Amino acid sequence: MWRYFLRRLAIAVPSVIGISILLFTVLALAPGDPFEELAANPNVPPEIRANLRAQFGLDDPVVTRYVRWFGAMVQGNWGFSFASRVDVDTLILQRLPVTLVVIGASQILALLVALPVGVYAATRPYSVFDQIASTIAFAGYALPTFFTGLLLILVFSIHLDWLPFVYRADIPGSGWPWVWAHVRQSIMPVLVLGLFQGAAWTRYVRSSVLDVIRLDYVTTARSKGLAETVVVVKHVVRNALIPVVTLVALQMPAVFGGAIVTEQIFRVPGIGSLLISAILANDTPVIMAVTFVLSILVILCNLIADIVYGWLDPRIAYR
Repeated sequence: MWRYFLRRLAIAVPSVIGISILLFTVLALAPGDPFEELAANPNVPPEIRANLRAQFGLDDPVVTRYVRWFGAMVQGNWGFSFASRVDVDTLILQRLPVTLVVIGASQILALLVALPVGVYAATRPYSVFDQIASTIAFAGYALPTFFTGLLLILVFSIHLDWLPFVYRADIPGSGWPWVWAHVRQSIMPVLVLGLFQGAAWTRYVRSSVLDVIRLDYVTTARSKGLAETVVVVKHVVRNALIPVVTLVALQMPAVFGGAIVTEQIFRVPGIGSLLISAILANDTPVIMAVTFVLSILVILCNLIADIVYGWLDPRIAYR
């Protein structure tokens, strides 16, 4: 298994390098200047602006700047934020845990919804439960996350006043009251992302289970007198999850994209809101580092999916 993991990891390295080249080239050729505010300030002499550009190497060729940037990234130096006046790695390490907690909790919620609902609907196709679940799944997937987020704010924050709609990272206190305060303010962001993904995954699970449950080996298992629960759980669900894992891995970029929108709606101080603020401020080092980190997370999720394949399907050997 470790040889398989190392081989898949070695395959991922060229992808990371290719993504970094593409991201850096696009940002280097994009219009805008991180020092345009200084250029518009008459109190800053032109020679000061020229010295700053020379100090950060902004006038060097794109290839030279990329080699310098990638070498610094490998060594742990992710650059300096022009807007925040702090190191980029410090900013990312402050924001990344919040994003990972929200996304992780939402994906767990999506699995807890999609697996039982999709399997139960597939074992009773075209029943009342199947029709209701399919309708809700279609509606949940069709509604964008910003609309669902605003709807939850309107209901649970404004009308009912049950949950806060602004996420605060500086809540004072300690102990269980402090933990409950963080859980309360995380409920709506997690619900928005989790129900959106859960609606899509429910359709995938239902379709995959319907394909597997009609195969001959399932009929053979039933003919041996096995209980229906054993047949479904042991012989159907495990094989049905293989294409679902593929679709889940392919949807990870959309998950992180939805997290960026959700963080803006609920003012979650995560990596998504950091990216938006960096784009508005034309803070190129932060934009480059955040997009690169998100790309690495997507590649890591696909690597995990490759490993899960071998656990779900014994025919896939770790060789």
